[in-house]
Amino acid sequence: MRICIFGAGAIGGYMGAKLAQAGAEVSLVARGPHLAAMQTRGLTLIEEGRTTTVPVRASGDPAELGPQDYVILTLKAHSVPPVVPQILPLLGPGSTLVSGVNGLPWWYFHKAGGQLEGARLASVDPGGVQWDGFGPDRVLGCVVYPAAEVSEPGTIRHIEGNRFSLGEPSGEKSARAVALSEALAAAGLKAPVRPRLRDEIWVKLWGNLSFNPISALTHATLDLLCTDPGTRGVARAMMLEAQAIAETLGVKFPIDVERRIDGGAAVGAHRTSMLQDLEAGRPMEIEALVGSVAELGRLVGLPTPTIDTVLALVRLRAKVAEAAR
Repeated sequence: MRICIFGAGAIGGYMGAKLAQAGAEVSLVARGPHLAAMQTRGLTLIEEGRTTTVPVRASGDPAELGPQDYVILTLKAHSVPPVVPQILPLLGPGSTLVSGVNGLPWWYFHKAGGQLEGARLASVDPGGVQWDGFGPDRVLGCVVYPAAEVSEPGTIRHIEGNRFSLGEPSGEKSARAVALSEALAAAGLKAPVRPRLRDEIWVKLWGNLSFNPISALTHATLDLLCTDPGTRGVARAMMLEAQAIAETLGVKFPIDVERRIDGGAAVGAHRTSMLQDLEAGRPMEIEALVGSVAELGRLVGLPTPTIDTVLALVRLRAKVAEAAR
Protein backbone atom coordinates (compact mmCIF):
# COMPACT_ATOMS: atom_id res chain seq x y z
CA MET A 1 0.00 0.00 0.00
CA ARG A 2 1.51 3.30 -1.13
CA ILE A 3 0.43 6.31 0.91
CA CYS A 4 1.33 9.92 0.15
CA ILE A 5 0.61 12.76 2.57
CA PHE A 6 0.27 16.02 0.68
CA GLY A 7 0.90 18.96 2.98
CA ALA A 8 2.99 17.24 5.64
CA GLY A 9 3.01 20.04 8.20
CA ALA A 10 1.90 19.50 11.78
CA ILE A 11 -1.00 17.06 11.29
CA GLY A 12 0.29 15.46 8.10
CA GLY A 13 3.75 15.17 9.61
CA TYR A 14 2.33 13.52 12.73
CA MET A 15 0.45 10.96 10.65
CA GLY A 16 3.45 10.42 8.39
CA ALA A 17 5.80 9.87 11.31
CA LYS A 18 3.48 7.30 12.86
CA LEU A 19 3.08 5.45 9.56
CA ALA A 20 6.83 5.50 8.91
CA GLN A 21 7.54 4.18 12.40
CA ALA A 22 5.18 1.28 11.65
CA GLY A 23 7.04 0.47 8.44
CA ALA A 24 4.40 1.69 6.00
CA GLU A 25 5.38 2.78 2.48
CA VAL A 26 4.70 6.46 3.00
CA SER A 27 5.93 9.59 1.23
CA LEU A 28 5.51 13.22 2.27
CA VAL A 29 5.03 16.34 0.18
CA ALA A 30 6.17 19.53 1.89
CA ARG A 31 8.15 22.67 1.15
CA GLY A 32 10.71 25.11 2.48
CA PRO A 33 12.96 24.53 5.51
CA HIS A 34 10.64 21.81 6.84
CA LEU A 35 11.13 19.79 3.65
CA ALA A 36 14.88 20.37 3.64
CA ALA A 37 15.17 19.20 7.25
CA MET A 38 13.20 16.00 6.59
CA GLN A 39 15.34 15.24 3.54
CA THR A 40 18.55 15.83 5.47
CA ARG A 41 17.83 14.42 8.93
CA GLY A 42 14.56 12.52 8.67
CA LEU A 43 11.31 13.31 10.49
CA THR A 44 11.40 13.72 14.25
CA LEU A 45 8.32 13.12 16.41
CA ILE A 46 8.05 14.27 20.02
CA GLU A 47 5.24 12.34 21.68
CA GLU A 48 4.49 11.59 25.33
CA GLY A 49 7.97 12.70 26.37
CA ARG A 50 9.71 10.50 23.80
CA THR A 51 11.67 11.75 20.81
CA THR A 52 12.12 9.50 17.79
CA THR A 53 13.50 10.19 14.33
CA VAL A 54 12.66 8.12 11.26
CA PRO A 55 13.97 8.38 7.70
CA VAL A 56 11.19 9.38 5.31
CA ARG A 57 10.81 9.93 1.60
CA ALA A 58 10.01 13.64 1.36
CA SER A 59 9.69 15.70 -1.80
CA GLY A 60 8.61 19.08 -3.03
CA ASP A 61 7.74 17.61 -6.43
CA PRO A 62 4.77 15.21 -6.32
CA ALA A 63 5.40 14.09 -9.90
CA GLU A 64 8.59 12.28 -8.86
CA LEU A 65 6.65 10.11 -6.39
CA GLY A 66 4.31 8.50 -8.92
CA PRO A 67 0.74 7.22 -8.50
CA GLN A 68 -0.32 6.27 -4.98
CA ASP A 69 -2.97 4.01 -3.49
CA TYR A 70 -3.97 6.76 -1.06
CA VAL A 71 -3.28 10.49 -1.24
CA ILE A 72 -4.08 12.14 2.09
CA LEU A 73 -4.61 15.90 1.94
CA THR A 74 -3.77 17.73 5.16
CA LEU A 75 -3.68 21.28 3.83
CA LYS A 76 -5.70 24.33 4.84
CA ALA A 77 -8.89 24.35 2.75
CA HIS A 78 -8.03 27.47 0.76
CA SER A 79 -4.63 26.00 -0.15
CA VAL A 80 -6.05 23.02 -2.04
CA PRO A 81 -7.63 24.52 -5.21
CA PRO A 82 -4.40 26.20 -6.40
CA VAL A 83 -2.40 22.95 -6.13
CA VAL A 84 -4.85 20.58 -7.84
CA PRO A 85 -2.53 20.28 -10.90
CA GLN A 86 0.36 19.29 -8.61
CA ILE A 87 -1.72 16.59 -6.92
CA LEU A 88 -2.98 14.95 -10.12
CA PRO A 89 0.30 13.06 -10.90
CA LEU A 90 -0.19 11.19 -7.62
CA LEU A 91 -3.54 9.82 -8.74
CA GLY A 92 -3.72 6.64 -10.78
CA PRO A 93 -6.89 4.87 -11.95
CA GLY A 94 -7.48 3.23 -8.56
CA SER A 95 -6.15 5.95 -6.26
CA THR A 96 -8.21 7.19 -3.31
CA LEU A 97 -8.12 10.84 -2.27
CA VAL A 98 -8.51 11.21 1.50
CA SER A 99 -9.85 14.64 2.40
CA GLY A 100 -8.51 15.58 5.84
CA VAL A 101 -9.36 19.26 5.46
CA ASN A 102 -11.22 21.46 7.95
CA GLY A 103 -14.67 22.88 7.27
CA LEU A 104 -17.40 21.76 4.92
CA PRO A 105 -15.80 19.61 2.20
CA TRP A 106 -16.24 20.38 -1.48
CA TRP A 107 -17.68 16.89 -2.00
CA TYR A 108 -20.37 17.31 0.70
CA PHE A 109 -23.35 16.66 -1.60
CA HIS A 110 -21.78 13.74 -3.48
CA LYS A 111 -23.95 10.66 -2.78
CA ALA A 112 -25.75 12.62 -0.08
CA GLY A 113 -29.20 12.04 -1.58
CA GLY A 114 -32.04 14.53 -1.54
CA GLN A 115 -32.73 17.57 -3.69
CA LEU A 116 -29.18 18.90 -3.35
CA GLU A 117 -27.49 15.71 -4.57
CA GLY A 118 -24.46 16.72 -6.60
CA ALA A 119 -24.62 20.39 -5.59
CA ARG A 120 -21.29 22.22 -5.54
CA LEU A 121 -20.07 24.66 -2.91
CA ALA A 122 -18.43 27.67 -4.51
CA SER A 123 -17.11 28.91 -1.17
CA VAL A 124 -14.77 25.91 -0.77
CA ASP A 125 -14.31 24.93 -4.43
CA PRO A 126 -14.36 28.11 -6.53
CA GLY A 127 -14.78 27.26 -10.18
CA GLY A 128 -15.26 23.58 -9.35
CA VAL A 129 -11.56 22.87 -9.79
CA GLN A 130 -11.53 20.06 -7.20
CA TRP A 131 -14.80 18.48 -8.32
CA ASP A 132 -13.71 18.52 -11.96
CA GLY A 133 -10.02 17.86 -11.33
CA PHE A 134 -10.20 15.02 -8.81
CA GLY A 135 -13.69 13.67 -9.37
CA PRO A 136 -15.83 13.05 -6.26
CA ASP A 137 -15.82 9.27 -6.70
CA ARG A 138 -12.18 9.22 -5.59
CA VAL A 139 -12.94 10.80 -2.23
CA LEU A 140 -12.83 9.19 1.19
CA GLY A 141 -13.81 11.64 3.93
CA CYS A 142 -11.71 12.16 7.05
CA VAL A 143 -12.34 14.21 10.20
CA VAL A 144 -9.06 15.13 11.88
CA TYR A 145 -8.93 15.36 15.68
CA PRO A 146 -5.25 15.41 16.77
CA ALA A 147 -3.46 18.61 17.73
CA ALA A 148 0.21 18.98 16.81
CA GLU A 149 2.72 21.63 15.83
CA VAL A 150 5.92 21.96 13.84
CA SER A 151 8.19 22.96 16.72
CA GLU A 152 11.11 23.43 14.32
CA PRO A 153 11.77 22.34 10.73
CA GLY A 154 11.64 18.56 10.52
CA THR A 155 10.24 18.16 14.04
CA ILE A 156 6.61 17.51 14.99
CA ARG A 157 5.43 17.88 18.57
CA HIS A 158 2.26 15.93 19.25
CA ILE A 159 -0.05 17.73 21.69
CA GLU A 160 -3.12 15.52 22.02
CA GLY A 161 -5.47 13.17 20.20
CA ASN A 162 -4.86 10.37 17.71
CA ARG A 163 -8.21 9.88 15.96
CA PHE A 164 -8.84 10.26 12.24
CA SER A 165 -12.46 9.25 11.56
CA LEU A 166 -13.00 7.93 8.03
CA GLY A 167 -16.18 7.70 5.99
CA GLU A 168 -17.46 7.20 2.48
CA PRO A 169 -19.73 9.93 1.11
CA SER A 170 -22.31 7.18 0.57
CA GLY A 171 -21.99 5.90 4.15
CA GLU A 172 -20.99 2.39 3.07
CA LYS A 173 -18.19 0.45 4.77
CA SER A 174 -16.03 0.06 1.69
CA ALA A 175 -12.96 -2.10 1.24
CA ARG A 176 -10.78 0.95 0.65
CA ALA A 177 -11.97 2.59 3.87
CA VAL A 178 -11.35 -0.56 5.89
CA ALA A 179 -7.88 -1.06 4.36
CA LEU A 180 -6.78 2.46 5.27
CA SER A 181 -8.33 2.15 8.72
CA GLU A 182 -6.28 -0.98 9.34
CA ALA A 183 -3.07 0.68 8.12
CA LEU A 184 -3.59 3.65 10.43
CA ALA A 185 -4.48 1.37 13.34
CA ALA A 186 -1.26 -0.58 12.77
CA ALA A 187 0.56 2.75 13.21
CA GLY A 188 -1.08 3.33 16.59
CA LEU A 189 -3.76 5.71 15.36
CA LYS A 190 -7.53 5.44 15.82
CA ALA A 191 -9.31 5.39 12.47
CA PRO A 192 -12.93 4.24 12.82
CA VAL A 193 -15.01 3.94 9.65
CA ARG A 194 -18.19 5.94 10.24
CA PRO A 195 -21.49 5.40 8.41
CA ARG A 196 -22.53 9.03 9.15
CA LEU A 197 -19.32 11.00 8.80
CA ARG A 198 -21.24 14.20 8.00
CA ASP A 199 -22.52 14.23 11.60
CA GLU A 200 -18.92 14.36 12.84
CA ILE A 201 -18.03 16.99 10.25
CA TRP A 202 -20.75 19.25 11.66
CA VAL A 203 -19.89 18.73 15.33
CA LYS A 204 -16.31 19.79 14.64
CA LEU A 205 -17.43 22.58 12.32
CA TRP A 206 -19.81 23.87 15.02
CA GLY A 207 -16.86 25.05 17.07
CA ASN A 208 -14.69 26.13 14.15
CA LEU A 209 -17.52 28.18 12.65
CA SER A 210 -17.96 30.26 15.78
CA PHE A 211 -14.86 30.10 17.97
CA ASN A 212 -12.37 30.75 15.17
CA PRO A 213 -13.69 34.02 13.73
CA ILE A 214 -14.63 35.38 17.17
CA SER A 215 -11.09 34.73 18.36
CA ALA A 216 -9.63 36.39 15.26
CA LEU A 217 -11.78 39.48 15.87
CA THR A 218 -11.15 39.70 19.62
CA HIS A 219 -7.74 37.96 20.02
CA ALA A 220 -9.30 36.04 22.91
CA THR A 221 -8.37 32.48 23.83
CA LEU A 222 -11.02 29.77 24.01
CA ASP A 223 -11.52 29.94 27.75
CA LEU A 224 -12.32 33.66 27.57
CA LEU A 225 -14.56 33.75 24.51
CA CYS A 226 -16.57 30.74 25.72
CA THR A 227 -17.22 32.20 29.18
CA ASP A 228 -17.63 35.91 28.46
CA PRO A 229 -21.43 36.39 28.30
CA GLY A 230 -21.30 38.54 25.19
CA THR A 231 -19.06 36.40 22.99
CA ARG A 232 -20.62 33.19 24.31
CA GLY A 233 -23.96 34.56 23.16
CA VAL A 234 -22.61 35.32 19.70
CA ALA A 235 -21.13 31.82 19.43
CA ARG A 236 -24.42 30.28 20.58
CA ALA A 237 -26.41 32.23 17.98
CA MET A 238 -24.04 31.20 15.18
CA MET A 239 -24.18 27.57 16.25
CA LEU A 240 -27.98 27.52 16.44
CA GLU A 241 -28.21 28.97 12.93
CA ALA A 242 -25.80 26.29 11.70
CA GLN A 243 -27.68 23.54 13.53
CA ALA A 244 -30.93 24.48 11.81
CA ILE A 245 -29.22 24.21 8.42
CA ALA A 246 -27.57 20.89 9.22
CA GLU A 247 -30.73 19.32 10.60
CA THR A 248 -32.57 20.36 7.44
CA LEU A 249 -29.97 18.25 5.61
CA GLY A 250 -30.52 15.25 7.90
CA VAL A 251 -27.61 15.71 10.29
CA LYS A 252 -27.99 14.48 13.87
CA PHE A 253 -26.12 16.26 16.66
CA PRO A 254 -25.13 14.01 19.60
CA ILE A 255 -24.73 16.97 22.01
CA ASP A 256 -26.44 20.32 22.51
CA VAL A 257 -25.01 23.79 21.95
CA GLU A 258 -24.30 24.56 25.62
CA ARG A 259 -22.27 21.37 26.07
CA ARG A 260 -20.33 22.11 22.87
CA ILE A 261 -19.43 25.60 24.11
CA ASP A 262 -18.54 24.24 27.55
CA GLY A 263 -16.23 21.80 25.79
CA GLY A 264 -14.48 24.72 24.13
CA ALA A 265 -14.08 26.49 27.45
CA ALA A 266 -12.58 23.35 28.98
CA VAL A 267 -9.73 23.42 26.46
CA GLY A 268 -8.40 26.43 28.34
CA ALA A 269 -6.21 29.31 27.14
CA HIS A 270 -5.90 27.99 23.59
CA ARG A 271 -5.48 30.25 20.56
CA THR A 272 -7.62 28.98 17.71
CA SER A 273 -6.04 28.12 14.36
CA MET A 274 -7.57 31.21 12.78
CA LEU A 275 -6.07 33.47 15.44
CA GLN A 276 -2.71 31.75 15.06
CA ASP A 277 -2.83 32.27 11.29
CA LEU A 278 -3.75 35.94 11.71
CA GLU A 279 -0.91 36.57 14.15
CA ALA A 280 1.57 34.73 11.90
CA GLY A 281 0.52 36.70 8.82
CA ARG A 282 -1.00 33.68 7.08
CA PRO A 283 -4.35 33.53 5.24
CA MET A 284 -7.25 32.44 7.45
CA GLU A 285 -9.66 29.60 6.66
CA ILE A 286 -12.64 31.94 6.52
CA GLU A 287 -14.60 30.50 3.62
CA ALA A 288 -14.31 26.83 4.57
CA LEU A 289 -15.29 27.46 8.18
CA VAL A 290 -17.79 30.32 7.93
CA GLY A 291 -18.55 31.26 4.33
CA SER A 292 -19.54 27.70 3.47
CA VAL A 293 -22.23 27.65 6.18
CA ALA A 294 -23.62 30.96 4.99
CA GLU A 295 -23.73 29.52 1.46
CA LEU A 296 -25.57 26.44 2.70
CA GLY A 297 -28.10 28.66 4.45
CA ARG A 298 -28.92 30.28 1.12
CA LEU A 299 -29.17 26.88 -0.57
CA VAL A 300 -31.72 25.58 1.94
CA GLY A 301 -33.51 28.90 2.39
CA LEU A 302 -32.66 29.51 6.04
CA PRO A 303 -31.48 32.88 7.42
CA THR A 304 -28.03 33.23 8.97
CA PRO A 305 -27.99 36.79 10.34
CA THR A 306 -25.36 36.29 13.03
CA ILE A 307 -23.13 34.19 10.82
CA ASP A 308 -23.41 36.79 8.05
CA THR A 309 -22.46 39.60 10.44
CA VAL A 310 -19.41 37.82 11.82
CA LEU A 311 -18.43 36.71 8.32
CA ALA A 312 -18.46 40.30 7.05
CA LEU A 313 -16.33 41.43 10.00
CA VAL A 314 -13.72 38.68 9.73
CA ARG A 315 -13.48 39.08 5.94
CA LEU A 316 -12.67 42.76 6.46
CA ARG A 317 -10.22 41.83 9.21
CA ALA A 318 -8.43 39.61 6.70
CA LYS A 319 -8.30 42.41 4.12
CA VAL A 320 -6.85 44.84 6.63
CA ALA A 321 -4.23 42.27 7.68
CA GLU A 322 -3.31 41.61 4.06
CA ALA A 323 -2.96 45.34 3.37
CA ALA A 324 -0.72 45.70 6.42
CA ARG A 325 1.52 42.90 5.14
